[in-house]
Amino acid sequence: MSKAEELLALLEKAEQDEQGLPPVHKWNPERRDDIDMRIASDGTWYYQGSPIERHRMVKLFSTILLREGDDYFLVTPVEKLRIQVDDVPFVATEVETVSGDGPDKLVFTTNVDAHVVAGARHPLRVETDPDSGEPRPYVHVRDNLEALIARTVFYRLVEQARREEQGDGARLVIDSDGQTFELGRL
Repeated sequence: MSKAEELLALLEKAEQDEQGLPPVHKWNPERRDDIDMRIASDGTWYYQGSPIERHRMVKLFSTILLREGDDYFLVTPVEKLRIQVDDVPFVATEVETVSGDGPDKLVFTTNVDAHVVAGARHPLRVETDPDSGEPRPYVHVRDNLEALIARTVFYRLVEQARREEQGDGARLVIDSDGQTFELGRL
């Protein structure tokens, strides 16, 4: 398979990922409880203090994850279990640029093997720590769930970005699927 075919397959996978998810937002089970499960800021899932080693289990849990306000839940038709999330539930561990018909697209792969095309439906945002000035970049995955963009992936975005002058200074921006996203001020 050529590189172009691989990248087109990534785009198709991103579309399928969103369509194949359970309709957790439609489920409203009566049984509600808290569970000793936590997602660390590095994307590691823990149950009762121990990391969940089975990647397939983490992937399955990720498909029934729901966020309401600042709370995160695992939802099934019969129960809704609150879990703890240190920052955001996912980490974007890879990015590929797909060029072809139309605008270039940034396709992110998360730690749970989900694929997301940055654009209007899946915007990028970068927060800056007020004390250290460190950037903390995110990509919207689905509903109101986000992935932290891993540092190495963010560096790749910065390498691909362009400088854009504004009245109050310059900024670093990158385009994906017809949208322009600011990565930081210069």
